[in-house]
Amino acid sequence: MQEAKKAPKIAAVGGGTGLSVLLRSLKSFTPNITAIVAMTDDGGSSGQLRKSGYLPPGDIRNCLVALADTAPSMEQFLNYRFDETSSLAGHNVGNLLMVGLTQITNGNFAEAVAQLSRVLAVKGQVLPVTADNVRLFAEMEDNSVIIGETNMVADSRHIHRVFLEPVDCTALPAVIESIKTADCIIIGPGSLYTSIITNLLVPGVVQAMRESQAPVYYICNIVTQPGEMELDHASQYVQAIHQHTGPGLINKVIVNNAPFPVAQRATLSGCVKPVQYDPTLNELGLEIIAEDLYCRESSYCHDQQKLAQLFLKQKHLWVNDKE
Repeated sequence: MQEAKKAPKIAAVGGGTGLSVLLRSLKSFTPNITAIVAMTDDGGSSGQLRKSGYLPPGDIRNCLVALADTAPSMEQFLNYRFDETSSLAGHNVGNLLMVGLTQITNGNFAEAVAQLSRVLAVKGQVLPVTADNVRLFAEMEDNSVIIGETNMVADSRHIHRVFLEPVDCTALPAVIESIKTADCIIIGPGSLYTSIITNLLVPGVVQAMRESQAPVYYICNIVTQPGEMELDHASQYVQAIHQHTGPGLINKVIVNNAPFPVAQRATLSGCVKPVQYDPTLNELGLEIIAEDLYCRESSYCHDQQKLAQLFLKQKHLWVNDKE
């Protein structure tokens, strides 16, 4: 117990696959992790459940699995997706468990997440950034407006900015508290608009980050994402975040500086390209941490062990000695 008290408190903000990769890295050296998860997913199983009036559980499920102290068979069970021969085609077991728990808790999604966290012996906590039924909108380069994540990604036009409706949605109080009391705040990695910026648009989140004494890190993606992040320079990602939040939110940016081997480049599909560490990044007034971070097994992801080692090297800068 004493050891857990001394371990750093980390608030990790994001969604999708990127956040779950980060969480697996962080739990190797601290149990005091709060995952703050985007709630605008409208694709796949989550999208189907939203049409039935539920909040999207997919990204929450991924984070619970990442932080769970359970056997691999339980992870396989929670992630199992019913095939086309079933009336439940397309749904994950974990998502349906979340729906059932939401009903049991009289529609209290946050409590449903907490209950499943206890069942899975989760290290730390997983929090939806908001319990309001929010939708993500994108204003495109031609000033037209696209509604929903799935439509945004499918559209070939560049995104100018994104915004939420309702605009007066509220962050969970536990989200604000975890940010304000964190020793370290980490944004990303993940889809720029639908996993990262969508969290920062919820009123109170950015203000809490600015009021916190903790350094704010941003982990830039390894590769571009067609339909959402065609940006291939690390500085463009930071500039897009600051466009939505105002300058000065991020203190440190983490970027991969290892060149992709020819064989690794061949695994990238279509117009996916490595994100480059560009000179403009040096002009943004941030501390830059550039290391070899890409995963040899998957060209699209960060290497979990490399991320863990990176933050272990940073740990002495932000460990909380107040206990």
